[in-house]
Amino acid sequence: MKIPKSTLEQWQVLQAIVDCGGYAQAAEALHRSQSSVSYMVARLQEQLGVELLVIEGRRARLTANGEALLRKARELLADAYQLEQLAASLKQGWEPEVRFAVDSLFPNELLMRVLRDFEPLARHTRVSLEETILSGAEDVLVEKRADLVISNRLPSGFLGDALLDIEFVCVAHPAHPLHALGRELEEDDLARNLHIVVRDSGTLNPRDSGWLGTTQRWTVTSPTTRIEMISGGLGFGWIPLHRIADQLACGQLKPLPLRVGQRRKLTLSLIVADPQLAGPATRQLADIVRTVVAAAEAEAGPC
Repeated sequence: MKIPKSTLEQWQVLQAIVDCGGYAQAAEALHRSQSSVSYMVARLQEQLGVELLVIEGRRARLTANGEALLRKARELLADAYQLEQLAASLKQGWEPEVRFAVDSLFPNELLMRVLRDFEPLARHTRVSLEETILSGAEDVLVEKRADLVISNRLPSGFLGDALLDIEFVCVAHPAHPLHALGRELEEDDLARNLHIVVRDSGTLNPRDSGWLGTTQRWTVTSPTTRIEMISGGLGFGWIPLHRIADQLACGQLKPLPLRVGQRRKLTLSLIVADPQLAGPATRQLADIVRTVVAAAEAEAGPC
């Protein structure tokens, strides 16, 4: 069995020099002396027989070989950190905090049931809840800002379980000019009217949420504000059916008679961000989500 010549500590020092911009800055960030930082990198280069850094002015720059090696070393450092996280989770039992990201399309009533069922079991575990819109859930997964996520899309590299379907319906106020046409509506009819959409909370790969057939489009940050605007007679939009049941029942909103595309569906998925590192609190919360959704669908009965 071969023993590596280099250590994770040496690679961490090299990473700090590159990320901080120099030996002095790295020494300060690592709370070490500059001489020890210089020695560790010199020793690393001697052990490997490869030049890793060159000095340009006051900054340290990676050589081509150094860049290739550090890229792999960053992965090793990340793996080592995750290994320590796993050990800490196993030692502590339940995690001190569960970071839960939920797509804004997930019904609030179900979310409240989930949290109420989880609270008595949570012991001393804190819950950090983040509500996302469109690609926002993908961002928290990619940036490792959540342990459990309800998302409207499965990003590459993650696995999840289909949770429930969300049905959207295109609506406007009963007095809206589109209803006054008194016939089935075509795309050209919509194109001449104001479309209200919600802004994507994600920034890495933001998606356009609106129908692109109209140039008259206003964007808001709150799904609730959008419903209030459309209920007040301003514009039209595709809204989750469960969010506007009351407005439809009392006649404040009315489905637009589109010839095609009046309704559509989107599937929400439940994703454990890192199944190998997930602690008992995260797994318990995921089980509660599945149980609550299954019970709600049983209560609703067949469509």
